[in-house]
Amino acid sequence: MVTEGTIKTPDQMNSMIEAGKIVAKVLLECEKNLKSSISTEEIDDFLREAIKKEGAKPAFLGLYDFPATACISLNEEIVHGIPGSRKLKKGDIVSIDCGAIVDGMYSDHAKTYLIEESNNSAKGRLISVTKRALDIGVENAISGNNIGMISNTIEKYVLEQGYDVVREYVGHGIGEQLHEPPSVPNFGDKEDGALLRVGMVIAIEPMVTEGSWKTKTLDDKWTVVTEDGKLSAHFEHTVAITENGPKILTKT
Repeated sequence: MVTEGTIKTPDQMNSMIEAGKIVAKVLLECEKNLKSSISTEEIDDFLREAIKKEGAKPAFLGLYDFPATACISLNEEIVHGIPGSRKLKKGDIVSIDCGAIVDGMYSDHAKTYLIEESNNSAKGRLISVTKRALDIGVENAISGNNIGMISNTIEKYVLEQGYDVVREYVGHGIGEQLHEPPSVPNFGDKEDGALLRVGMVIAIEPMVTEGSWKTKTLDDKWTVVTEDGKLSAHFEHTVAITENGPKILTKT
């Protein structure tokens, strides 16, 4: 049985719009600090203080006992990397995933960056394809479509580009909780999944791998990496389903 997402009230939607703007703003500000020699803990500290300064609460800190404001994942790490003393190096792929809470309503947003290396490189292409996959998913987040239309178009595009999509972790509904129904996979048939309705809000987040889609979790019980050790990239937007098409909440 497919579980559909909740329909947000106008007040709830307004709070999610504000939460989305805040996390988009602070992640954009954070980009200025992304250079070799900065530690992932320093990035996390910046994001935590920036979100609080905007009058919001960090969405991830303490959730499921996660110890930080952001998930910061490097190179073969796909998602849920824990910030710490590691310092960025030239050529690193860095995915930053974070969220904000306003009036009890969540936002969720992720971007991947290439540190001090040309975006024309093979690493840059992986990042570009993943970002485009997110754009394609958003374009299909239309009332009357099944979730599967998002899933199928993302998968089709990514496979055509010579990459694969992670199957063990997926997007999700979002609202009063960070993770709500429905699931939003990055693979599947067009007719699969819940029916999208006006007032629903979902987090679309393609996770694209250079090699196999298979994953494993490190001993810290959080960090998810590619099983074959090849590179990965991750982008995510919180998207509202409206009468006029998809509305991205996590952009400035």
